[in-house]
Amino acid sequence: MNFSYNYILKKILVVVTLLFTTFSYASFILIPMDDVTQTNHLKAYGITFWSLERGNTAQWLLNYEGGSFLLEDNEATRNECKIRGVTFQLISDTQAASILQKISSPSKNMEAVILEKAPKIAVYSPKDKMPWDDAVTMVLTYAEIPFDVVYDEDVLNEKLLLYEWLHLHHEDFTGQFGKFYGSYKTAPWYIEQKKSAENLAANLGYSKVSEAKLAVALKIRDFVIGGGFMFAMCSATDSFDIALSAEGVDICETMFDGDSSEIDYQNKIDYNKTFAFKDFTLVRNPIEYEFSSIDMTRKRQNIKRTADYFSLKEYSAKWDPIPTMLCQNHTQLVKGFMGQTTSFDRDAVKSNVLVMGEIKLNREARYIHGVKGKGMFTFYGGHDPEDYQHRVGDPKTELDLHPNSPGYRLILNNVLFPAAKKKKQKT
Repeated sequence: MNFSYNYILKKILVVVTLLFTTFSYASFILIPMDDVTQTNHLKAYGITFWSLERGNTAQWLLNYEGGSFLLEDNEATRNECKIRGVTFQLISDTQAASILQKISSPSKNMEAVILEKAPKIAVYSPKDKMPWDDAVTMVLTYAEIPFDVVYDEDVLNEKLLLYEWLHLHHEDFTGQFGKFYGSYKTAPWYIEQKKSAENLAANLGYSKVSEAKLAVALKIRDFVIGGGFMFAMCSATDSFDIALSAEGVDICETMFDGDSSEIDYQNKIDYNKTFAFKDFTLVRNPIEYEFSSIDMTRKRQNIKRTADYFSLKEYSAKWDPIPTMLCQNHTQLVKGFMGQTTSFDRDAVKSNVLVMGEIKLNREARYIHGVKGKGMFTFYGGHDPEDYQHRVGDPKTELDLHPNSPGYRLILNNVLFPAAKKKKQKT
């Protein structure tokens, strides 16, 4: 067969173009976070964190396909995505530029946030606790995001200066041992934990557990004021604020600290010292499994499990990037879940605190965020987003069964949030 010169030249150009396209195509890795494409939302955060740890560039595409991640392409990251089962797409410079141009449009409620470096993470938890005792510890382990465990002695020895992000395990900062006395005072685990806490407090130089916990809470307060990020769940939220508000006031009954509480201690509470809550009433009864009127657990009897959902608020990605980051998800409606502190009475939340997730019917605030000094905090009600009513001794949650959990995504939003490039707030 005879071929013309032009025909052969066209064929060569096609082959060269295909080769060039093959080698130039993979300039970026797009990790979609929508509800259809992504097979493992939780591990996707871990991939992004892993990439940042290795000095690679990343962008968080707020409100684009569920809050997708745009990573620098390299073979190591591709392989890591495959190993961890995270859905990803290889896109060219041109495709990435097109996505970023779409996001930058004033008509789109989207924003591209630069992620600079992986934050150093600490989890405040007793050293003998297992990962499944705490949702954050569990999801960090599942997502393969590294963290250190710190406790009272570490906090009091200024170890928090080494970290940017701190999670508070489901702790009781009031010194009332979780108010488990009524139900578990004869249980071996309760007796042992109480004894262990008392010994630790004594070793740290305090005569009462409540005094040691207050000292720890004050150090954590200073960590946030100095620029740290704090995330707390369940009873660590309200008990932390109660401890701060009761500084210098004995609110513990005899079975907790060996002497009676102060007379009329309610009127000595200082709400100006708290992070998030105001005008709450403490529960004086030592056998009642409740700290104060902040918690909604016993006020929500009208909500059935099948109807227990809370909604996430929508913010302007360009003008309010911080709450937008914290609310990134593939759904605006998230399954509710119980805890010792399930949610917060809306009337007890300070006016300068953002309520990012709520049940309007009951005036329940589930997911809140605020600023304290140079730092920030987020409080998230409930114990475990995929265990509706976790009880003492219940089996651990298997996150392999919930790789796309919207409730757990909110935790990981907070973990990744400190990696965002800081910029001046728009006014």
